[in-house]
Amino acid sequence: MSTPEDSLDFRNVNALWGSVLVETLVRLGVTHAVISPGSRSAPLTVAFARHARMESIPVLDERSAAFFALGLAKQRQRPVALVCTSGTAAANFLPAIVEARESGVPLIVLTADRPPEMRDCHSGQTIDQVKLYGGYVNFFHEFAVPEASLALLRYLRQTLVQAHGRALRSPAGPVHLNCPFRDPLPPVAQALPAGIGPDAFRGFFSALGEPGGTEERYGLAPDGLRWPGPAPAEAGIIVVGPCDPEMPRGFAAQVARISRALGWPVLADALSPVRQFASESGHVVAHYDPILRSAELAAALRPKRVICIGGWPTSKVLRAWLQESDPEAVVVSESRDNLDALHLRCGHVRAGLAAWSAAFAGARRLPGYARRWLAAEKEMRRRLARTWHALDSLVEPGWVPVLAKNLPKRTGIFVASSMPVRDLEYFWPAGDRHHFVKFNRGANGIDGTLSTALGVAHGARPTVLVTGDLALLHDSNGFLVGPKLRGSLTILLINNDGGGIFGHLPIAQFDPPFEEFFATPQRVDFARLCAAHGVAHARVRSWADLGRLVARPPSQGIRVLELRTDRKKDAAWRKSLFADLAR
Repeated sequence: MSTPEDSLDFRNVNALWGSVLVETLVRLGVTHAVISPGSRSAPLTVAFARHARMESIPVLDERSAAFFALGLAKQRQRPVALVCTSGTAAANFLPAIVEARESGVPLIVLTADRPPEMRDCHSGQTIDQVKLYGGYVNFFHEFAVPEASLALLRYLRQTLVQAHGRALRSPAGPVHLNCPFRDPLPPVAQALPAGIGPDAFRGFFSALGEPGGTEERYGLAPDGLRWPGPAPAEAGIIVVGPCDPEMPRGFAAQVARISRALGWPVLADALSPVRQFASESGHVVAHYDPILRSAELAAALRPKRVICIGGWPTSKVLRAWLQESDPEAVVVSESRDNLDALHLRCGHVRAGLAAWSAAFAGARRLPGYARRWLAAEKEMRRRLARTWHALDSLVEPGWVPVLAKNLPKRTGIFVASSMPVRDLEYFWPAGDRHHFVKFNRGANGIDGTLSTALGVAHGARPTVLVTGDLALLHDSNGFLVGPKLRGSLTILLINNDGGGIFGHLPIAQFDPPFEEFFATPQRVDFARLCAAHGVAHARVRSWADLGRLVARPPSQGIRVLELRTDRKKDAAWRKSLFADLAR
């Protein structure tokens, strides 16, 4: 156990304040900090950098830093500290904070600031940082200007305990602590008041225990069990939407317990663990989107009751079908938010899935309704396998079966928004290769795609990012994190010279202005961009080539596998495929 003599810095008031702050976070289980450079934040930066139990990672671009911290928190499933200087540096954190709030990821955001006497007087690098992130944080507090008094240092400690708890309390999310500092900002030697030395801090952190000893995780205990409906019925389904539980195999078993007890099929989003642990998840249906494009099947399979776990999937086809069917529904989530975006006849179970699923037992014989679903799934999987086997051209969705087959077991996958996440949902098969799928689907933006994926990969198993060209370019500063990466990230870059998703929308019929203002074609030479950052680059020439490249991911560093496609032909190919499958 570290002692105050080891962890606290008595060189001046700010140094002491910063070291108490960091030691408290370490005792609470925070082990990682992402820090952007700046002067006003020097007391925080020095304190984080000098603590032996804290991994501090410098990232130049604040927007990239915030998304890197977001990805790291997703991967580790515990809070990560995020630090910046004053002014617009803090404003650049906002997109990632929005995503963290919407996707329930705990971040502890520490923004340095000028003291009160330097505000509202045109002092440099000063903006109003009080409640800068509005309602997107679970908790906001502006610390007092540091003083070397035990009373104020105890206040600092306890406020951090409160903030850490609020970051984890369901729903988890970011908290914002604004930190004003007066000069001197560096740890230059200054005398502290009498009595403020190592002896004064004996037992100061004892209520927090060993460093890391009080760490908390996602999934706080539920406040009770309720079953407001539906009761078991033949025409019932379980829909598992995007979710990232701490224990994916346990989550799959809990879904299976409900599925088998009711005899209901599980329509599983590719962004849930269910498709990766299919044999342990009950009666799994992966290809519900192409199945429901058949008007005949959509009518025959209308449910009367639905259980939704983890929110509704991305598929517009599924969402429209549920709204037209108007079933009784129940959403199971610890979140106090309204997660029913479809506005069905819906009740909410405010409980954790582990506790709620314990009320189910046994295995019901499959009714005819469930058997029809499973027969449709089997046939759709057979037809898609035939499609992929015959595919020789490099059309965009072809990456899905190649990765599903060739990625090593337990590989991490980060999937970008827009078309990659949709192709994943449409086509990724149910299986048992236990891939770990991560995503930014809280606000569904393309912001910070590369930086988040790097955070997911840092200190973890080899990870693959699947992204389009515009999402990668939008966050190309993320490559600056590359030298700090511990681990490997393979980027499958689908370069279709613009925004392919817009080709599937009605606006595509209106050109101009479609091509210039929506598709937004680019002319970047990605091989040269990679070379500028010292990143390996390879061109994918065939599906066999891609399978070989992803089958053996490197152990360290970043590499880009560029798959060039034609977005107009891709859009037409998808539409043709869906029409064929619907028939």
